[in-house]
Amino acid sequence: MIEEKIEQKQETEAQQAPRPKTVFSGVQPSGKLTLGNYLGAMGNWVALQEENRCIFSVVDLHSITVRQEPAALRRQTLEVLAQYIACGIDPEKSLLFIQSHVSAHAELSWVLNCYTMFGELSRMTQFKDKSKTHADNVNAGLFTYPVLMASDILLYQTDFVPVGQDQKQHVEIARDIAERFNGIYGNVFTVPEPRIAGTGARIMSLADPTKKMSKSDKNQNAFVLLMDKPEDIMRKFKRAVTDSGSEVRRGEGKHGVNNLIAIYSAAAGCTPEAAEERFAGKGYGDFKKAVGEAVVEVLRPVREKTEDLLNNKDYLEKVYTQGAENASRIARRTLEKVYKKVGFIKKPF
Repeated sequence: MIEEKIEQKQETEAQQAPRPKTVFSGVQPSGKLTLGNYLGAMGNWVALQEENRCIFSVVDLHSITVRQEPAALRRQTLEVLAQYIACGIDPEKSLLFIQSHVSAHAELSWVLNCYTMFGELSRMTQFKDKSKTHADNVNAGLFTYPVLMASDILLYQTDFVPVGQDQKQHVEIARDIAERFNGIYGNVFTVPEPRIAGTGARIMSLADPTKKMSKSDKNQNAFVLLMDKPEDIMRKFKRAVTDSGSEVRRGEGKHGVNNLIAIYSAAAGCTPEAAEERFAGKGYGDFKKAVGEAVVEVLRPVREKTEDLLNNKDYLEKVYTQGAENASRIARRTLEKVYKKVGFIKKPF
């Protein structure tokens, strides 16, 4: 009884003490990162780390809902970690780690599976989409994927999750799970908020601008990879789909031009209105060339630093080892609280 009162007092004091907001996000290493990943996610993370406690993970556990070639997965995991750093994520300011190195993610996921309703999971858009894409491998992990994502977020008492509009549903189910668990056991989890990025938050396909840019697109001209060579980037933008007419101006139904203006404004660091003014009176050819050149320049330092980091495996190992150790300490505190609440006997070691 006395121990419980002391614990409650410590929890109350901890809640009252001011603390920086905690941010969590992650990227799967199931393929190469695209311009959409950079402008829509990673580029926005850099500013967040200045005033928040940022935790970024290479979420390799998520990637195996689709069959992976083991050697490729290991290589791509290191590439994503290197690209995090190359994009400006500072290991001295942010916590960087590989998801499978922190066992608490999988452990909490099982507990939260028991507090998640079948109907909730069956309504998830990503499960429906991936079930169609990978009809020969509709596995249980694909179905319970959102619970693992909720565990990723809730383990670190995350305040907000920077996501694109298409990922908002995953944060919403994490909120539902947290509120359900808290309703039964008290204030265990921080209920996270989604934070939708502004400019560049949703970069669309260059071949079909009604769809999100995706590394899994069969059309190689539909996406730009962070590691693409300048000549390849220029070629892809020259072939990018525009719209009828010739005026570089946004408008309803002008999906191609809207997308290129969004990309240009994000890469060149200007507003969409300024981009329209800059190309007033110019045709699509000049505009697409300028967009390609802006993207080449914004990705050049990312590509070059990633290559340098991949040649320094010892440094990357140091980063992910220290990151996993720090993440494990934070995650273990939450997991131990959860285990106690549900009635598990405390581990003797």
